[in-house]
Amino acid sequence: MSTFMANEQNVERKWYIIDAKGKPLGRVASQVAHVLRGKHKPTFTTHVDTGDFVIVINCKEAVLTGKKLEQKMYYHHSGYVGGLKATPYKEIMEKRPELAMRKAVERMLPKNRLGRAMIKKLRLYPGSEHQHQGQQPEVMEIRI
Repeated sequence: MSTFMANEQNVERKWYIIDAKGKPLGRVASQVAHVLRGKHKPTFTTHVDTGDFVIVINCKEAVLTGKKLEQKMYYHHSGYVGGLKATPYKEIMEKRPELAMRKAVERMLPKNRLGRAMIKKLRLYPGSEHQHQGQQPEVMEIRI
């Protein structure tokens, strides 16, 4: 019996929908990264993108535990001297909650071209409305 190695031709992709309402942002992000990577499948292969598409709704209502909402900062750099920008997560969650979720998931994926391909299968929505009914997504419960 030979070892099965997945490739792009024999990967079956499904669509899942995850509701982040009232759930910790990091716990949701780790489950989403798990599905995007394809680790929930028995055909998981490290060097092939075997993951599924994920739709996350209600990103606006995901919670940060403890004092993270006031104390945690989002940093990015412009590339110029003195170009470090710091934004508190409270401001991010009010203005662009899908950015907080995207960054949390993105940082849990591989930092290479495979990770960049995986993050393209993620769809984020601040509210409960989404435009992917045609893909017939299955509801996935988060294990917390």
